[in-house]
Amino acid sequence: MANHKSALKRNRQNLKKNERNKGYRTLVKTLSKKVRVEAEAGNKDQAQKELKVAEKVIAKVGGKGILHARAASRKISSLTRLVNRTA
Repeated sequence: MANHKSALKRNRQNLKKNERNKGYRTLVKTLSKKVRVEAEAGNKDQAQKELKVAEKVIAKVGGKGILHARAASRKISSLTRLVNRTA
């Protein structure tokens, strides 16, 4: 347990930040899953719509530093490749 006043404050800040970011990380997973489900079902038009939404959110989360920028880029790239491969 932290003893210094500044360390106690840092712990409080980290808890708040973690709670806030948890929602964003969950949202990224949910949107990615929606894209995958539509792509695997063969619904290319619907998958592209879902991809557009997911891409925007993932880029935003990557920009905020919740996800690493390269990890966000990698997720967007893999989802885009998946959608483009669907017939």
